[in-house]
Amino acid sequence: MLRWTVTFIILAIIAGIFGFGGIAAGAASIAKVLFFIFIVLFILSLISGRRKI
Repeated sequence: MLRWTVTFIILAIIAGIFGFGGIAAGAASIAKVLFFIFIVLFILSLISGRRKI
């Protein structure tokens, strides 16, 4: 998921350089949402941890 976030950030930067403001804003917002989902899942995995059976 973090790989998708980086991909959309790079897409937003490239689109911003070439002047495609709408595409850059869309890609940046998708990257932001994916990053926050990644952070939430990461924190949940840290809290739950590995449980020994």
